[in-house]
Amino acid sequence: MYTGFKHLHSGLAYLLLAGVVFALLYAIISKNKPFTSGSRKVALIGLVFAHIQFVAGLVLYFISPLGASNFSGEAMKERTARLFILEHPVMMLIAVACITVGYSRMKRLSSDKKKYNSIIIYYGLGLILMLSMIPWKIWP
Repeated sequence: MYTGFKHLHSGLAYLLLAGVVFALLYAIISKNKPFTSGSRKVALIGLVFAHIQFVAGLVLYFISPLGASNFSGEAMKERTARLFILEHPVMMLIAVACITVGYSRMKRLSSDKKKYNSIIIYYGLGLILMLSMIPWKIWP
């Protein structure tokens, strides 16, 4: 089960990054155009992938020998262990929260330009946070 979730989490990461980058680029390109239901759906793609990836990561965190079961003072002294136990999960939680806030805020705004700006700012911040905490050396 652990191996399956590990592969699922790694594979979904590609979809998440593609979905968020696509939504961000779409918002940047369409910034001066009317905000349509298609624009909302593009932003929704990034949001859905972020939430699916987060749930898969949360399950992996609790079944992985590198996750919650490894939490100790000794593990916090090791850089790689600390990354898997604390830094990666917390930063990804903040990144998913940014994307969620950006989408929720976009739905409430009235101006088309403000809607696109909400996506650009919050999805962009979420993307930066995600890219900063991906364990690049071990990611397949």
